[in-house]
Amino acid sequence: MVELVAGALALLVYLRHPELSAFSFQLSVWMTLLFVVVYDIRHGIIPWSVSGLLAALALVYIGFSFLGYLDFVSPNILTKSLTWSLLAGPILAAPLFFFSLVSRGTWMGWGDSALELSLGWLLGLTVGATALVLAFWSGAAVGIALILFKRGYKMKSELPFAPFLVLGALAAHFFHVDFFATLPLLFL
Repeated sequence: MVELVAGALALLVYLRHPELSAFSFQLSVWMTLLFVVVYDIRHGIIPWSVSGLLAALALVYIGFSFLGYLDFVSPNILTKSLTWSLLAGPILAAPLFFFSLVSRGTWMGWGDSALELSLGWLLGLTVGATALVLAFWSGAAVGIALILFKRGYKMKSELPFAPFLVLGALAAHFFHVDFFATLPLLFL
């Protein structure tokens, strides 16, 4: 199953990013996210080393993205855009970190906020917020379905959240879903 998903992801990445450098980079990001999903499902935890790798990849992505615009965009707009790109990760990770902090890791695992930090940097503020909303909606739908139709699941049962974060990111990135597309206009 994992190999089929990896093949489908590789195809999606190629269709969205056909140039070799972008394809290679994006493929490494999405294969790492696939690893996170499988690991979280099997072990109920997201390794900090993988979160660190994703954060490093995301910051490299931001850096290279802005290098291409140095000659074409005014420094003022570039600075504002770079600032919002760097703030996207912490802004989107903050609610998950808050849930982990308040509940001491029982409502939400600590690794979920680290994963969302990287996803925010990779996707940007509006697409990242859309991905987070989709993650909560899909997680709630699956959780309710499991409670209603599967024995042994209760309101206090644990359900790994990383698969839903990655699913939301996948839907937002590959299918161009953005609920908050006009939001940046308010800040420029």
